[in-house]
Order: sequence, then C-alpha cells, then structure tokens
Amino acid sequence: MKPVETRLIRLALKGDQRAFAEIVDMYKDKLFHLAFRMTGNRQEAEDAVQETFLRVYKNLDRYDENQKFSTWIYRITTNLCIDRLRKRRAIYSLDAESADHEGLDGYAMLPSDDRTPESELLLSETQRLIQESIATLPIKYKSVMILRYLQDLSLQEISDVLDMPVTTIKTRVHRGREFLRKKLEHKL
Repeated sequence: MKPVETRLIRLALKGDQRAFAEIVDMYKDKLFHLAFRMTGNRQEAEDAVQETFLRVYKNLDRYDENQKFSTWIYRITTNLCIDRLRKRRAIYSLDAESADHEGLDGYAMLPSDDRTPESELLLSETQRLIQESIATLPIKYKSVMILRYLQDLSLQEISDVLDMPVTTIKTRVHRGREFLRKKLEHKL
C-alpha cells in the first residue's frame, strides 16, 4: 500500500474528516469509471460510488492493512454494481442518447480526463465498438473484463476484488475474450 494511503487511513480511523475527504478525492473518479462501465448509467454509478464511500467510512476499522486498499475499495464498488445489475436486469448502452441531456450519448457523460472537444472527436470507431461489446457481456464476464482491461488490474487483484480463485478469473477472462471476439469479428 502507498505510504500516503496508509497515513490517510490511520488519520481517518482517528476521526480526521479531512483525511477521509482526501481518500474520497483519490478514488472517486476511478470508482466512478468502474461503476459507470459496469452499470452503464451515470446516476446508478454515482449512487454506487456514494454507497461505496459510506461503507468504507462505516467499515474502515475492518480494513486489513495487509491488503491493498485499492483492492478493498474496488471490491466494495464491484459488489455494489453487481447487486444493482441483478436487481435491474435491464441493459443500457453507452451509445444510447441520454434522456437527461439531449443530443449526448453515454460516452459524452464520462468524466473528463482533461480531454478537449477535439480529442473526444478523435475516439476511434474500434474503441467504441469494443466498449459497446463489453457493455453487452453477461455480468460474470463483464465485471472481470472491465477490471482486467479497463481498470488494468492483475489476475490476482481481480481474484481479491471478486473473492474468487485466480483459475476462475482466468477462465472468465478467456471466455469474455472469446465472447468479444465473436461479437466483433464481423464488425472490425
């Protein structure tokens, strides 16, 4: 774990609200991206991130310092998103126009990484097709593929986040790639 995180967690455990606010600031965008990619819905992603931080705040004393903090917080967010998807069962697409913002699709609703309007226009068709295909994966493959390829976690970290054996993660990554290959072979 990073020394900064360790210090912030220890301060937050002692009741330092500024330290917890820094933890929130460090992870809010990463968790939002994860939640948005899993749920495909901005409002649900924001709710999942908010619920994540509420759970982290209430259960920070249960955090095991032998684990990476990022693994622990990603696990909470992932589980919340999976719960939301199970309850809802509807499929949303990033390509669908947003009801809240006329003329904008889901891609336009992603938080900015200091991208300019010009750079947004340069997003390749290939990237859009891949993200669209990931959004349609069954949840058990979708969560693994997002964590592996969009959040860049190792197989072991995904195993820790999802609380599954590494062999199961490897199988799901393989099957998820096959699923994507079949979906994309006629589009690319």
